[in-house]
Amino acid sequence: MTDALKRLSDEGVAIWLDDLSRERLNSGNLAELVQEKHVVGVTTNPTIFQKAIGGNGHYAGQLEDLAVRKVTTDEAVRMITTSDVRDAADVLRPVYDASNGRDGRVSIEVDPRLAHETAPTVAEAKQLWWLVDRPNVFIKIPATRAGLPAITEVLGKGISVNVTLIFSLERYRAVMDAFLSGLEKAKAAGLDLSTIESVASFFVSRVDTEIDKRLDKIGGEAKQLKGKAALANARLAYQAYEEVFSSDRWKALESAGAKPQRPLWASTGVKDPNLPDTLYVTELVAPGTVNTMPEATLDATDDHGVITGDTITPNYADAKAVLDAIGAAGVDYDDVVQVLEDEGVEKFEVSWNELLDTVSASLAAHGGQS
Repeated sequence: MTDALKRLSDEGVAIWLDDLSRERLNSGNLAELVQEKHVVGVTTNPTIFQKAIGGNGHYAGQLEDLAVRKVTTDEAVRMITTSDVRDAADVLRPVYDASNGRDGRVSIEVDPRLAHETAPTVAEAKQLWWLVDRPNVFIKIPATRAGLPAITEVLGKGISVNVTLIFSLERYRAVMDAFLSGLEKAKAAGLDLSTIESVASFFVSRVDTEIDKRLDKIGGEAKQLKGKAALANARLAYQAYEEVFSSDRWKALESAGAKPQRPLWASTGVKDPNLPDTLYVTELVAPGTVNTMPEATLDATDDHGVITGDTITPNYADAKAVLDAIGAAGVDYDDVVQVLEDEGVEKFEVSWNELLDTVSASLAAHGGQS
């Protein structure tokens, strides 16, 4: 157990791993990370599963069985991914129990091809919740316009939700509103609010990637703002979180047993080699947050991360000044976040289709149905 990761945890940041594979499960690596590196949760997405399953022998036996049963490719993918999530949830169950359901959770995403359809997203979320059949699972729903009412509906049925692909402050506020509406529905239905958990995955590094690209094109003094947008955006998101979760509307739900929807910092692997590789960890420390990290970022934080306490709430004025300066330099924030949302959905769709192709070919090789 390292000082940096322990300090991060002590500051109120839940450390989650942004990765999952059957190899990681079978080798005991996930259990080891829980024991030694303060990992208390796992997130997955279509890209993670596509990389895990493609060409990995750990899935051969299950693929052969699925082929013998002549299941469809879509069903095979669901059987494989939910199996991994179920096993990971079992590894993390002691964390879930010890934290009273707050952590120890594993996320699985609805089919990304449904990102712009509300009713199918709700149906898929209910199916995944039933299929994994573990209390410590999160169903990931994207924060698209069609996703917002789906979030409310799913939470209203008592299903815990990880809202993903949040890039803008405006959309984040809409997500928190959808969360509160969902809890109000659950309360009206007589459900136990204390059993419903949620996180809101606010993406970080991709904001710098897109805005820095635009600052480079503008040139001149604008380039001095590179590497600052993502932190500013995330810090202002936390300010919005503090505002919403001190409101009278929230307090009424809290008094009925509800737990707040925590901000989760996603996409925290630094993509610009000129920036410190722990930037999106050490500079986004505040109580009641989650940071889901790729293993390389987890290891970097373990090795040389310097945790200095709360690095968010003292910096609200500076964060606003940074976004204002970026706007004044000619970068259209609204366009940036829309591009990032569109690209995020598209990337997950591409990965999902590649995963379907991989599984289809494997089923066919075993004489199954493609």
